[in-house]
Amino acid sequence: MKIRFREDGPLVIDLPAGSRFVLDGREYVLDRPKLALCRCGRSQNKPFCDGSHKNCGFKAPAGVLELED
Repeated sequence: MKIRFREDGPLVIDLPAGSRFVLDGREYVLDRPKLALCRCGRSQNKPFCDGSHKNCGFKAPAGVLELED
């Protein structure tokens, strides 16, 4: 699995659509092949990104974290 840190934006995880995952004790079913998680803390849809980073001046470097199975 690969986690991408978008420059000045969210964490993006590529998962197959329909994947089930648990985050903060809640179970979710992914309806698309990417999961974007908020890094700026301003999203109104936490823990998911809603694009708020674009208007709040959030700055963070890009990067990639690759996890082995």
